[in-house]
Amino acid sequence: MSEPSAPNAFIKDIQKLLGTGQVARALELLRAREPGNADPEIPMHIALALRMQGDLAGAIAALDAALALEPYHFLALLSKGGVLEMMGRHKQAARVYRNALKIAPPDGNLAPSLKAAVERARKAVAANSESLARHLRASTDALRSRFKGEKFDRFDESLDVLAGLKRPYVHEPLLLNFTRLPAIPFFDREHFPWLAELEAATATIRAEAAELLRKDWEKFNPYIQFPAGAPVNQWAALNHSPSWNTFHLWRDGQRVDDACTRSPGTTAVLEKLPLARQPGFAPTAMFSALAARTTIPPHTGSTNTRLIVHLPLILPANCRFRVGNDTRDWRMGEAWVFDDTIEHEAWNDSDEVRVILIFDVWNPLLTEAERALVTAMMTALNVYNAE
Repeated sequence: MSEPSAPNAFIKDIQKLLGTGQVARALELLRAREPGNADPEIPMHIALALRMQGDLAGAIAALDAALALEPYHFLALLSKGGVLEMMGRHKQAARVYRNALKIAPPDGNLAPSLKAAVERARKAVAANSESLARHLRASTDALRSRFKGEKFDRFDESLDVLAGLKRPYVHEPLLLNFTRLPAIPFFDREHFPWLAELEAATATIRAEAAELLRKDWEKFNPYIQFPAGAPVNQWAALNHSPSWNTFHLWRDGQRVDDACTRSPGTTAVLEKLPLARQPGFAPTAMFSALAARTTIPPHTGSTNTRLIVHLPLILPANCRFRVGNDTRDWRMGEAWVFDDTIEHEAWNDSDEVRVILIFDVWNPLLTEAERALVTAMMTALNVYNAE
């Protein structure tokens, strides 16, 4: 990746000539240096001189010569995108800009003289993505109408990824990535016939959660608890903070008897469900209380062998949840199941606390044999790490 560096004496002289409008003289000197040249700064300044003369096609040829010498020359790519824009070749400009942005320095390290050009490149890429998405939708709308009643959410997301409006999300587990499982943000309900039974118990579970909030708030603990000296990254605001407090019924496979005694109805419901049972790892079940005006930042979970269930219990307005490209609002009386190894985040933009029941279940796409083997493998991992 290249950015402007300290110019040598020859380049400084060329810049003085260009700065005083002596473009022809600068171009004459640059052309004399061109044969056998291996320095991309020579064709870069030839391109600038030709651009100043209005020879945009010649400028493109010179920039291509610079890129032939150094294919990842950031400024050459950025300049080529700008010249293509001036020529009205907006689609080609967006493609070149996209490549430039992939190797652009972080904004904090960007030379001030380049900030406006980088922002222009971003806008050009975004505009082209929108234009391409409109074209792709228009080209498939007639065909879509032939399949009435079909679900197109996967296709629509794929179209947006192809156009560049969205990025694809994949499994990013912190511990175990079980290969060949599809990265599905929210799973269809058909995989979990017991969801209706869980949802029917919402009133009972909600009453117990509300009672705990009133009488046992001191038994709730911050969900994020990094030790001193650990890198907290995106968790700085929530580390050891009651803004995201939890009350565990099961934790890392261990039943919390006192908590279950305080929540008998909830416990009875959970014990009937196919929780992911792995000694030392799962299940985990808890009431999660997110304070008003609090955001849980993007993060991922430990393994895609299990999925996470959410049941909303105390739900003010303006609470949202995102998994990958799919952002949803909770609805009272409705649970969902998602893969938490796909990047996800949550917002409580209300002035009240939001409370949900969270627990984990096996990924239904695992066979019984795979579940048994995973359990044995994770138990062995615990033994290994304890030695």
